[in-house]
Amino acid sequence: MNPDLGLLQPYPFEKLHALKRDIEPPNHLDHIALYIGEPKHPTPSLISDAVITHLHQLAVYPTTRGTQELRETIASWLSRRFHLAAEGATRLGIDPEHQILPVNGTREALFSFAQAVVDRSRKPLVLMPNPCYQIYEGAALLAGAEPRYLACLKENDFVPDFEAVDTATWERCQVLYICSPGNPTGAVFSQETFIQLIELAHRHDFVIASDECYSEIYHHESRPPPGLLQAAAAAGNLDFSRCMVFHSLSKRSNAPGLRSGFVAGDARLIEGFLSYRTYHGCAMSLPVQRGSIAAWQDEEHVRTNRQLYRDKLAAMEEILGDAMDLGPRGAGFYLWPETPISDTEFARRLYAEEHLTVLPGSFLAREIDGASPGTNRVRIALVPPLDECVDAAKRIRRLIERL
Repeated sequence: MNPDLGLLQPYPFEKLHALKRDIEPPNHLDHIALYIGEPKHPTPSLISDAVITHLHQLAVYPTTRGTQELRETIASWLSRRFHLAAEGATRLGIDPEHQILPVNGTREALFSFAQAVVDRSRKPLVLMPNPCYQIYEGAALLAGAEPRYLACLKENDFVPDFEAVDTATWERCQVLYICSPGNPTGAVFSQETFIQLIELAHRHDFVIASDECYSEIYHHESRPPPGLLQAAAAAGNLDFSRCMVFHSLSKRSNAPGLRSGFVAGDARLIEGFLSYRTYHGCAMSLPVQRGSIAAWQDEEHVRTNRQLYRDKLAAMEEILGDAMDLGPRGAGFYLWPETPISDTEFARRLYAEEHLTVLPGSFLAREIDGASPGTNRVRIALVPPLDECVDAAKRIRRLIERL
């Protein structure tokens, strides 16, 4: 077996299962699950209809590059959403032939990207936020790199303090994983921060892997979160050098089981990643590609989806806003509240007394120099229906009032 497998830490949900072991929750209360970011809104029929209509294409091997139509559809969406083309331009702001690659969801792509780009012969560092999506850490370890954790603290609006990173660390860095809107914090990077990172990437020779799978869940229709490619274009980096973004239909379109997303950016990186993926054997099936085309072409279902999350956030704020600090609430569907007792004990008691499951923040973070940025916080995923979120908020408040 690969000895690096022994470096992997238990997944957060394994730790959560162990935390809840031997607890008998009150059986007069239905269980409410707020611990996992699995969308529960219905998948739009336009997606499922397109998949079903093209099931006959299961008889055809798909190509790793995906169909031209899918890549062109993605390019059109990216150009509109992130203003990649100059105003009045007749061409797209990104090349569907060389700068876009369909993938089977962002999780698979975020992991395999490190395997393709890390040069393990140079004692590489892979930098990532702390707390973060644990795939970044596993990707670094199995690529033969050392993970380096950048704390996301309240005093810096839950965005890593990139100014505090020393030159020696940047010089060893080969990949910087970032996530905006953040998982679990919900923090949103400014365009200025993205531009700062692009300048650092060129100065110190590393690649930025920007996880943007929550980018379409935001609280004000007029203020969508910026993205890495948008910042690159604004800064004049029109070939998106050293930039790679990762997008998914799981959250945007309530289709986590479709396993559909894409990567886009630097053509040189796309070329190498395509070569890797050709051997990896991860081409997207043609029926899934047809469903994906339908999804990326439609915005109405996405606007409806955003409003459902806004309604749930507003309800949670009304019930809990004066009882606890709910966190930054920049975008996405997570809350990152402070807990009045330790995060693990708070989660245990919520399950034991209220039959409600949240994820302790310390399970998503790493302790560095005796401190963990996940301590005394929990991640709450606003994925159940509105009535369940209201019930959950009332249960959380009851526990707080008993403490």
